[in-house]
Amino acid sequence: MFTKKLEFLFIGIIIIAIVILVNNWYSNNKFKNNPISDEYQELISRKEQEILYNMQQHYNIIFKVPLIITDKFKGKLYGATSYRNGKIKIYLNKNVMQESMEYMINSVIAHEYAHALMFKMGFHHSNSDGHSSKWKEMCTNLGGINCERYVDREEIIMSKMPF
Repeated sequence: MFTKKLEFLFIGIIIIAIVILVNNWYSNNKFKNNPISDEYQELISRKEQEILYNMQQHYNIIFKVPLIITDKFKGKLYGATSYRNGKIKIYLNKNVMQESMEYMINSVIAHEYAHALMFKMGFHHSNSDGHSSKWKEMCTNLGGINCERYVDREEIIMSKMPF
């Protein structure tokens, strides 16, 4: 009798685990194969408006840079700013957005806009890696919460913990 109850308990746990795995797979697949949600678009837009406002306040300049969300990044790069033929573009990595949208909004967009502003104001030089003290100041002034050179993955993981 006890072994039958134990059998049913294990079967129930296995069924619940399978349902959870299928749901996670579906959610990830849905995110990867569709445009980002209106909610995420709105968060990105609000952050961009905040950055443009801060740019006006601190540098008396305002220019909007195309924010391109792409799944073409290799690895875990969160974003990149390109400057080619006088045109500046910001690329955000869709592949890491789902797991860390809050970090993307609070840190990455301002980080990349600070690079764009450096390009626009002529502060980028080929012998620099782009993360100078001037860049960090701009990133902070634009509203970046964590203006570091690279992503702190431990910070992202810890921010999701319930404690």
